[in-house]
Formats: sequence, C-alpha cells, structure tokens
Amino acid sequence: MISSPQPDGQSSTSLPPAPPLAPSSRSQVPAFQVMTILGQVAELRAAGADVVSLCAGEPGGGAPAGVSARAAELHASGRALNYTPTLGIEELRTAIAGHYARWYGVDVDPARVAVTTGSSGAFMAGFLAAFNPGDRVAMARPGYAAYRNILAALGCQVVEIDAGPAVRFQPTPALLEEAESTHGPLAGLILASPNNPTGTMATRAEMAVLATWCRERGVRLVSDEIYHGITYGSSDGIGGAATADAVDASDGNDADGAAAAPGDRADVERGVCAWEYSTEAMVISSFSKYWGMPGWRIGWMLMPEDLAPAIGGLSGSVSLCPPAPAQYAAVEAFSDESYAACDAQVAGFARARALVLKNQDRLGWADAAPADGAFYFWAKPGEAMLARYGTSTVYCEALLERAHVALTPGTDFDTAHGEDYVRLSFAAGYDAVAEAIERIVAFQRG
Repeated sequence: MISSPQPDGQSSTSLPPAPPLAPSSRSQVPAFQVMTILGQVAELRAAGADVVSLCAGEPGGGAPAGVSARAAELHASGRALNYTPTLGIEELRTAIAGHYARWYGVDVDPARVAVTTGSSGAFMAGFLAAFNPGDRVAMARPGYAAYRNILAALGCQVVEIDAGPAVRFQPTPALLEEAESTHGPLAGLILASPNNPTGTMATRAEMAVLATWCRERGVRLVSDEIYHGITYGSSDGIGGAATADAVDASDGNDADGAAAAPGDRADVERGVCAWEYSTEAMVISSFSKYWGMPGWRIGWMLMPEDLAPAIGGLSGSVSLCPPAPAQYAAVEAFSDESYAACDAQVAGFARARALVLKNQDRLGWADAAPADGAFYFWAKPGEAMLARYGTSTVYCEALLERAHVALTPGTDFDTAHGEDYVRLSFAAGYDAVAEAIERIVAFQRG
C-alpha cells in the first residue's frame, strides 16, 4: 500500500478514518408523494394495466393551440435557442404585465415581472431573496408541501397554521396572532388562493385584511396565484364562470350586454390578486394550470420593488434563465384564442367537479372542502374505509393495486391530519373521473 506524503511528513495512513460522506441535513425533506405515485402509475401502465390517474394536478387538454404552433415553428426553424435575459424576454414580461391589466385592472411595470422556471423557480428565488435562515414563515395546513420543504431546506422555521373547515382552510389574522404568540414574530406568510389541496379561496375582503395585517407588521406576504382562472361559483366575490351553465347563461356578454373578449368577461372573478392591495407582496403564478402547460416549466413572479435587485442577482446564478423555447411560445398564451381555449377547458373541469360533488354520498366521503377553485376534491374517505385500512396512505395503496385508481393521500399536504384525508384531482377530465368513481365505489363495497 502506497501512502500519500503529507506536509508534516506523516503519511495518510496515520490519520483517523474519515467520516463517511453523507447528504446535508438541510436536504432531509420528505419526498413529494404524488411524484412517487406517478412513478407507480407509469410502471403499472407499462405492464399493461388500465390505470385512471387522479393524483396529479395535470390538466389533460395541453397547451393552447397557438402556443404549441409557435413552439413547433421555433424548433422547425433551426434557430439557435441561446440564453435569454435572466428575468425573461421583454416580449413575455410585457405580455404578463398586460394580463394583470386585463384580469385585475392592475398596472404592472414589466420591469417588475420575473419569468421563472415554473412557479418552483419563483419560490426558490423569492424565498432566498426575502428570508434569512431562522426566519419564521407561516403557511396554512393543509397546504402545498413544496412551500414547507423549500423553506426548511433554506433554514427557515415553518410555522404551520391549523386552518380547518371552520375558517374554510385559509389563515386569518386571529390565527396568525395566535401563531406569533406561540412561536414569535413572523417574517412571512404564504397565502394560496385557490389553495392546493382544498381548492378554497380567500374572498376579496379577506385578501384586503391579510394584506393590511402583513403590511402593518412588516410581514412579507407571498401570494400563490397559480390556480387563478380556475374558479367556480360567484359568492363573496370569489367566483368565476367555470361552469358550462354559467357560460351559456351569459352568452359571453358583459353586464351591459356587450360582447366581451375571451378571458375578459366582466362577470368573472378569476381570483383576487394581492397586488390589488399591496405591491409589497410577492405574487407567484405559472402557465401550468389555467394554460395547461405543466411540463413546459415556465412561470413568473411579480417582484416587490425592494426585492427586485436581489431576485435578479440570485436568478442569474441559480438558473441563468428560464427555458428559451417555452418563453417565446408562451407569448401566444395571451391571445384571445388562447384565453377562449383555456376557458373551455375550465368549463370541462367544472363538469368533472359537479360529477364528484353529485357522487359524494355514493363515495361515502366526509368533511369535504368547498373546492371554490383549482381542480381538487379534499375529503376523508369515510369512517368505514379508515377503520378498514387505518390510514389514507394504506387506503390509496390498496385502491391503486386493486382498482387501478390513483389518488393522493393527505400526508403530502397536512403533517398533522393528513392520514385522514385524500386528494382527488379532477384535472384529468369528466370521463376519467366518471370511470374512477365507479371503480372506487366498487372497491369500497368489496
């Protein structure tokens, strides 16, 4: 055995054994269970099984035709797709700013728009820019697991607000003050409206109150608005023309009977934008849901003025730039034709949602969230099923194995009560949902 010479003349063989290499402690976050289930679905399908997958929030209709056509044109042209500006091409940033004027009546400077690699890239850059290690950041429970995991990996203290049915699964000032009393001052609040997994939304009045609460206390509001445009009903200022009946009844006209452009209907509340009440908020959105483009990995952020330089600097090192072809093609997402195609897809979600609600008693599921928006149904699979299987995780495993229906157990979204809940995604469409319901009912009778 040959020893390497050391500066002090000793050989390396005289040193104590080095500790084994290991992952960092910050990387020890739970795997996103829905991605594991998607892998199982792929394996079953590869083996010839007919699986109905209602576990992921993936719209089944694909991107608007104009977006796909532009992407095909780009790739066929032979054009070199090189790096773009770090925060996105000017044409897309301007189009996104115009979208806020169209839907919310908010004047956005394109310089305050950061195009990102999906909403995930926006969360990473935004959290890095806004929060220091040790900062306390609150989020509602149940809520999207990635918030918790990214913040924990960055060394932040995640303060989970137990926001149950009594507050429609959304945080309130009273709950936030209780959290501060227990844990100490908050540095940030993540508000998701519509929420994943519950679909519940903050009303206009609730958004105003929360934005004011954060501004007065120096708490950074992070508003996840990725599901805007996918909304149902019209009560309390949170609705949207998602149902086919609502679209037919209005004949596409605004309140004065004048024809309205697609994506610009006066009777629609697409969701409440935090910048309607505070431009100190960080607003995050994406092309993944309303536009049906999850695999394109393209999203954006409205940057608070004080964070814009930091976000630009960090993004240049972390990601260089968002995907170039997706950026050029995404400009077409804001055409009248694209808005019309997306609204038609949302009407399909509404049909699937109505089917789930109609069959809730047959399913025997309980304590369901209202599902104001997005395309999820969050509920308990029922006392009999929980008694039989013990947890929602075991229930979902058995359902996939025996009935070939994929749902997501609630543990991804709720660290306290998740084993009592499941999330059904009706983004796959009416036919898939109809088939899944029949299989679930038959499975539960067995």
